[in-house]
Amino acid sequence: MMKAAIFDLDGTLLNRDASVKDFINRQHDRLSEQLRHVDKDRYISRFIELDQRGYVWKDSVYQQLVQEFEINEVTWQELLDDYKSEFKNHCIPFENLTSMLEKLKQHNFQLGMITNGYGQFQMDNIEALNIKKYFDAILISELEQIKKPNPQIFKRALERLEVSAEESIFVGDHPENDVKAAKNVGMIGVWKRDHQWNEEEVHADYIISDLGEVPLFIERA
Repeated sequence: MMKAAIFDLDGTLLNRDASVKDFINRQHDRLSEQLRHVDKDRYISRFIELDQRGYVWKDSVYQQLVQEFEINEVTWQELLDDYKSEFKNHCIPFENLTSMLEKLKQHNFQLGMITNGYGQFQMDNIEALNIKKYFDAILISELEQIKKPNPQIFKRALERLEVSAEESIFVGDHPENDVKAAKNVGMIGVWKRDHQWNEEEVHADYIISDLGEVPLFIERA
């Protein structure tokens, strides 16, 4: 019998691709004077390319942008500070996020989250999505000093929720860091489809396209 559901954040609950595109578009608008010589579309596309869907931290991204576009009127540190302070205002959830969490809580499920990233930055994004109240445990890699796919962060989440791996599912978009890692500790691994991965190479117990599917398959698990 399933007792707990644990989720990844970026790409699973937070539509990070859409959020990043909205943020970087607005950043160019906010700093239009300092970036007036940089074509907006080029600035957006290059940021997204360098960011590699969040796997490259933004100090490197902004240093590269400043160099490539010969930006002199604002420093890379100031661009990074803007990212840290403003990104939370551009967080876009995936469809059915809140209704899915509501249904799971109504059925007395323990809910957890494991996300790689910087503590305050990720917590700001969670707050922006207005979902912190649903979770019984939130583990952020910087604060835990351990990150996915290390099995210890999954075991730590299970301990805090006071459930066994066999009583829990993990939902994430990354086949290795989320699905395989969760399965390695004995959890049910659920993959939320992501267009960048070849589905035939993803070894998940369940595959979903929409968060609204989570309560449905939990009932069958």
